[in-house]
Amino acid sequence: MPSQVTRRNTPAQVLFASLVGTTVEFFDFYIYATAAVIVFPKLFFPTTDATAATLASLATFAIAFIARPIGSALFGHFGDRIGRKATLVLALSTMGLSTFAIGVLPTYKSVGVLASVLLALCRFGQGVGLGGEWGGAVLLATENAPPGKRAWYGMFPQLGAPLGFFFSSAIFLMLSRWLSAAQFLSFGWRLPFLASGVLVLLGLYVRLTITETPVFAAAMKRGEAVKAPILSVFRNHFGVLVAGTLTCLATFVLFYLMIVFTLSWATSALHYAKSEFLEMQLVGVVFFALMIPVAALLAERGRKPVMIAISAGIGIFGLFFARLFQAGPGGALAMLIIGLSLMGLTYGPLGTLLSELFPTAVRYTGSSLAFSLAGILGASLTPYLATKLATAFGLQYVGYYLSAAAVLTILGLLAIRETKDEDFASVVEVP
Repeated sequence: MPSQVTRRNTPAQVLFASLVGTTVEFFDFYIYATAAVIVFPKLFFPTTDATAATLASLATFAIAFIARPIGSALFGHFGDRIGRKATLVLALSTMGLSTFAIGVLPTYKSVGVLASVLLALCRFGQGVGLGGEWGGAVLLATENAPPGKRAWYGMFPQLGAPLGFFFSSAIFLMLSRWLSAAQFLSFGWRLPFLASGVLVLLGLYVRLTITETPVFAAAMKRGEAVKAPILSVFRNHFGVLVAGTLTCLATFVLFYLMIVFTLSWATSALHYAKSEFLEMQLVGVVFFALMIPVAALLAERGRKPVMIAISAGIGIFGLFFARLFQAGPGGALAMLIIGLSLMGLTYGPLGTLLSELFPTAVRYTGSSLAFSLAGILGASLTPYLATKLATAFGLQYVGYYLSAAAVLTILGLLAIRETKDEDFASVVEVP
């Protein structure tokens, strides 16, 4: 179909399509994160020990991060072989079906341990879908970007993270206020998962209206496709993959401390009301969203120096994390605002930076794998490990954990090249 090859996406189409998909994906992902703290321990992992139930629930939370590299390899293969558009549609469908299924699962009371197994399988499906979604959405934006604006275009899919979290937290907050505790545990918690089906349909409609990215189409015309993108990444770009993974590490640790661990610890050890702390997190997420475009503008002048400075800020923040968190509501709010502001600053340029490290023929696979592997190292067990550290040694060790992650990220950043002036089309795969 020649018209499909020659028609170009408008900037509005590109930016909205990259944003709406990641917003839906992260909404789905975060409603699980919230439910894993406040609902699933009671309904899917009942036990006389509340801490053990929470830890079991957080362990299923980690499953998605184990599944992410599988999704990255699977969807990355097709994204680098047949195109970004079709692969993004499949990734969003996988995520959407898995999330909707959680909303209709029987609980432990109905089917016993089978409920826990089914929940884990659905969480695995969420991870596979997100592993293929993020990299493709970033490429949809950056491979359509005009010269000198890749970091700006690349920040739009990143905005899906704070928007998805804001919507997921807001809906849980509203339901907890509209429904009694018994109603919420009986059926209210299911509503966000079921509602995600509508959002997925919207995302699919938008994705189906766009055309293939010009950078990928041109590369395929030149015959640059490789048979096995994942093998090429490990054979020809292993060092870049390792450095890219480290580059994402502090971002993941910081975010899942701010979103999952703080909610769990605040509502248990520090005795905050669930609704009170969710409101505080929503304030912090506003700062998360605001800092993403700020960081993107700064990164247009150079990716590495901006990311190194922000990572150093994260390391310093880790040293004061516990003191702020334990200083009453004002201190906890300040902790969330500072932490999530730093999150926005590090997250804004991250997608662009990773995508620029790999040539077109393996860009989907390489950038997705780096991001997903960092998720395993920096996020999958972070809520679990942070809970164990805080319980055994004190909350300050959670901050030291974050500072250590920041040091590793700086090492990864020092190992990569500066990419702001590179032309996507000129970065080709080495046979």
